[in-house]
Amino acid sequence: MKFKTIIEPFRIKTVEPIRQTTEAERAAALQAAHYNVFLLHGEDVLIDLLTDSGTGAMSVYQWAGMMRGDETYAGARSFYAFERAVGDITGFRHVIPTHQGRAAEHILTGAMLKPGDIVPNNRHFDTTRANVEHRGATALDLPIAAGLDPQVLHPFKGNMDLDALERAIRDNPGRVPLVMLTITNNSGGGQPVSLENIRGVSAIARRHGIPFFIDACRFAENAWFIRTREDGHADRAPIDIAREMFSLADGCTMSAKKDGMANIGGFLAMHDDAIAERCRNTLILTEGFPTYGGLAGYDLEAIAVGLYEALDPDYLRYRIRFVEYMAEKMVAAGIPMVRPAGGHALYLDAKRWLPHIPPTEYPGWALSLVLYLAGGIRAAEIGSVMFGQQPDGSEKPADLELVRLAFPRRVYTQSHMDYVCEVLEHVNTIAPRIRGVRIVEQPSALRHFTAKFAPLAPGVIA
Repeated sequence: MKFKTIIEPFRIKTVEPIRQTTEAERAAALQAAHYNVFLLHGEDVLIDLLTDSGTGAMSVYQWAGMMRGDETYAGARSFYAFERAVGDITGFRHVIPTHQGRAAEHILTGAMLKPGDIVPNNRHFDTTRANVEHRGATALDLPIAAGLDPQVLHPFKGNMDLDALERAIRDNPGRVPLVMLTITNNSGGGQPVSLENIRGVSAIARRHGIPFFIDACRFAENAWFIRTREDGHADRAPIDIAREMFSLADGCTMSAKKDGMANIGGFLAMHDDAIAERCRNTLILTEGFPTYGGLAGYDLEAIAVGLYEALDPDYLRYRIRFVEYMAEKMVAAGIPMVRPAGGHALYLDAKRWLPHIPPTEYPGWALSLVLYLAGGIRAAEIGSVMFGQQPDGSEKPADLELVRLAFPRRVYTQSHMDYVCEVLEHVNTIAPRIRGVRIVEQPSALRHFTAKFAPLAPGVIA
């Protein structure tokens, strides 16, 4: 007999207390944080869905691996365990550890880009875009049309527009040194990329002799979507699908804080000897010796185990269903969101939910403040605050005004999520009263992390 309930495929051995707060306390915390949820103290957050990056719980096998950590400066045993795991799954010859994904992006863009270059992607995420633009290059997003409409039901809304990629390369001869593909597509709603589309991107890049790199942060979740949504893959193991995805690329960047199931770490991997040599030289300058790359030996051990755990079918079935459960409740409550549900997060459609707030008053940011004020939930805006700031200092509204509820791996239970749903349903009753915000102070790049804001109405809600 088959039962409907998909239980958590783990038992809880250690618990961490959560501090309860009142709405008055949260209002004071927001004011002290200059109305930027990134600047809140973690202990003042009840349910923290700001990011799934490095916020997960590690398994007993990862903790056991950490006890084996070899902290030898050069040639540590832990590095070779890490290298074997990455090589087994990705197939790339060169494996370069970094302290997290953005370091891999920084090293790769430094080795491959120059001012005036163009880097096509399905959709760059924030640190990838910032690293491309830091080199004076253009981060060109080429999503399919369905990826720009939160309400369209399409199994692979993360796909890249192949015709647009072909045109971008043809119309800019000599200016496209690198093609990237983000799986799953974080800034577009956590949407997956089909294996057919990965093959198409690979074929175009290889026909033009351009290196093709995958941003592989959530490669395991993407493999599961291919298995469950794309014809011909239902009986394949996620690890085999992942291996095929990587076989179509020339390299990848990876934040192991996502589908590496670790709290810190990442890597850069590739086949090309010359590019790898340039990257290792930069690594030594900025991160550390090539066999530790800014990580402790015990971190390398945790990642080596976690990469396989992320590909476990029981875990992936639970992980994706966890998000689908939330999405079903939101749709039933009439709350606008990106559909279908993504792999690691629920994406609320602030543009549709708060149509009275223009992009210049940052509806997604305002919604994130109200979620915290009402229920102590911390979420991340993915809209005109994150992506509206242009390299020349001008403003351009983002295509989508989203608020991401990113679910840490193996951390929260269904009762936590039922509480989140209650808060969202309450916010839905006061949505017309929510007002926007203005920026008081901001840095020149990645402003969402540290910018200061002020509400356009007292207490955010008029």
